[in-house]
Amino acid sequence: MEEFFQQFDQRQRSAPSEASGTGFIVSKDGYILTNNHVVEDADRVTVTLTDHRVFRAKVVGRDPTTDVAVIKIDGNNFPTIAMGDDAQSRIGEWVVAIGNPLGLDFTVTAGIISAKGRGGRELANLLPSRYAISDFIQTDAAINPGNSGGPLVNVHGEVVGINSAIESPTGYN
Repeated sequence: MEEFFQQFDQRQRSAPSEASGTGFIVSKDGYILTNNHVVEDADRVTVTLTDHRVFRAKVVGRDPTTDVAVIKIDGNNFPTIAMGDDAQSRIGEWVVAIGNPLGLDFTVTAGIISAKGRGGRELANLLPSRYAISDFIQTDAAINPGNSGGPLVNVHGEVVGINSAIESPTGYN
């Protein structure tokens, strides 16, 4: 399953720098979902697959209000991951968060769904008016910088969410 996930490198417009995040391939012709905040200031987006192939990616769509972006790499017959129905997920179910946290490639952390429908005032300190998302899935799976854009996967191997935020006094798990 690990061949489905990528790491993104971006160069920000304001000052040359590199950042990373995660995403997952949703179509055999190379469409990838990630977070908007992973690619929003990028001049260049590079995707590295687990087999170490590297692709230049094009941002084809972004929605800052929901923090979702779609990027595209050229090619075909890419491995994809199944999309699940988050409405069918239940509190207490096991999930795994997949990503590239803290510069570590292709990691998996396990946890349970702790709550559903988080948003609004209860997340005001975490995401102050940045996103219009009102139904975050809360999990106790460790999420760290670099996990952004990676899939939250149920026990059936289906994506039920996109890793996007951490609530921690230090910003790390």
